[in-house]
Amino acid sequence: MLECGKQRQKKGVPVSPVASKRGRYWTQFKRNKRGYYSLMIFLFLFVLTMLAEFISNDKPLLIRYGGEYYSPVFVSYPETTFGGDFETETDYKDPYFEELLKGETDFALFPINKHSFDTINQEIDGPVPSPPTADNFLGTDDKGRDVLACIIYGFRLSVLFGLILTAIGIVVGVIAGGIQGYFGGRIDLFSQRFIEVWGAMPELYLLIIFASIFKPGIVLLLILLSLFSWMGLSDYVRAEFLRSRNLEYVKAARALGVSNIKIMLNHLLPNGLTPVVTFLPFRISAAILALTSLDFLGLGVPPSTPSLGQLLAQGKGNIDAWWLSLSAFGVLVGMLVLLIFIGEALRQTFDPRKK
Repeated sequence: MLECGKQRQKKGVPVSPVASKRGRYWTQFKRNKRGYYSLMIFLFLFVLTMLAEFISNDKPLLIRYGGEYYSPVFVSYPETTFGGDFETETDYKDPYFEELLKGETDFALFPINKHSFDTINQEIDGPVPSPPTADNFLGTDDKGRDVLACIIYGFRLSVLFGLILTAIGIVVGVIAGGIQGYFGGRIDLFSQRFIEVWGAMPELYLLIIFASIFKPGIVLLLILLSLFSWMGLSDYVRAEFLRSRNLEYVKAARALGVSNIKIMLNHLLPNGLTPVVTFLPFRISAAILALTSLDFLGLGVPPSTPSLGQLLAQGKGNIDAWWLSLSAFGVLVGMLVLLIFIGEALRQTFDPRKK
């Protein structure tokens, strides 16, 4: 990108200062090999788990029957579609379904892992949780569900939860911190006292109370955790706005009659986003840890939802089933290590002393 900018400058084409600045930041970030490769690995795993239905599923990706093609991943087909007797959804792992595909050109293409997060293996010879086998690569949990499928879907759920919670905290924190820092005075004073009182509230006790009143779920957890996730970030944004609101270019814009909203968005917010971007991976990892901890304590998502915290809780209750704790712990540690490396690289990239 920098070479492209130099070529454009040689040809007399003006280069945007914002684009040039972004190019310098990206070049600086790529110099940190550990952070750069961690970002690539994390993005690869995230994209891979976003396609979880095509990687781990008890439904075929494609079926050819009677000269026609079917895609059970997207559409639910009754058993009568394939010559069965019942109007209920087809059980594609039933040996009877294999007998229905008796034509020479009939076939069913399954994913690499033939289990979904809620698939219960009925053919296990022995008690559950069962150890790893050729059918269940990482074994099963205490309900007979495939551990690998639970990890794939649980990884996706954890990352999406962390991204959504972080996005909500950033939006609310930037707005609250920007208003406090720009206007100051009584607004800042009353806001700080409110944050002190609100931050002193016992978050865990509130989660326990609401979990006993309402049905646990992702939406409830997002709402409850979002009530507190913005406070830490608002302090950094407030400090940046307090530092920049009396600079000469801000005073000039105010003297020219530019509205407060435009000054905050166009002049102050770009500088205030530096701590936001720097702490972004750490806030995502904190959100993932919060979800995992609540699931481990039984205050998170329902038991039917794939969760890394529930796998850890099952490993604690079944110490002999080493594959439960080892798999969930390894994935969780690996995910957090990647995010920490990315955060360190971003912090070095935006450090003014490194420029």
